[in-house]
Amino acid sequence: MRILLAEDDPLLGDGLQAGLRLHGFQVDWVRDGEAAERELRAQDYGAAVLDLGLPKRDGMDVLAMARRAGLTLPILVLTARDAVPDRIKGLNQGADDYVIKPVDLDELAARLRALIRRAHGQPVEHLRAQDVELDPASRTVLQAGEPVNLSGREFDLLHALMLNAGRVLSREQLEQHLYSWGQEIDSNAVEVHVHHLRRKLGNGLIQTVRGVGYILPKVIASQS
Repeated sequence: MRILLAEDDPLLGDGLQAGLRLHGFQVDWVRDGEAAERELRAQDYGAAVLDLGLPKRDGMDVLAMARRAGLTLPILVLTARDAVPDRIKGLNQGADDYVIKPVDLDELAARLRALIRRAHGQPVEHLRAQDVELDPASRTVLQAGEPVNLSGREFDLLHALMLNAGRVLSREQLEQHLYSWGQEIDSNAVEVHVHHLRRKLGNGLIQTVRGVGYILPKVIASQS
């Protein structure tokens, strides 16, 4: 899942970007509020991690802009401002979660996964489609109870389709889910990943909508 990180501290930003990538996120990192606003308007992110004390434009202003513009992506505020009035203001401006620095990376990743799945109407962590079950936390996939070995890109593509079950995703939308800045994208990368997923999971799971993109049947949330 591709997310935006807005953090001006170079040491913290580098650590967060590296740590969240280890948790399976594709991370675009910006260092000021103007860049955060520009990227939020231009890209389709799964979520954003937003520091409030940003140069050029305060993070609270960026948050307010995003909601005024009708952007519905989950936004997690990450800040050293721990006063209760600041937290209340951030939540009232449209933040979905509020974490005080310093933050544990495992907790931050878990909070992001929870925000993303709730934004897609998924009440629990595990996702199911037919006999396939996907666990975003452990980045594992089971089919009929047996583990399936997927590459990182294959997992991310399947995750995106399962989160958006019942909705057609174009190749361009899937590329935005799979790749962050500076990563080379082959012209047929999505088609290749879909081909590999069908070979491993069967041809009946991912459906092609000719001239539009790909779709999965509606996901049933697992109770496990």
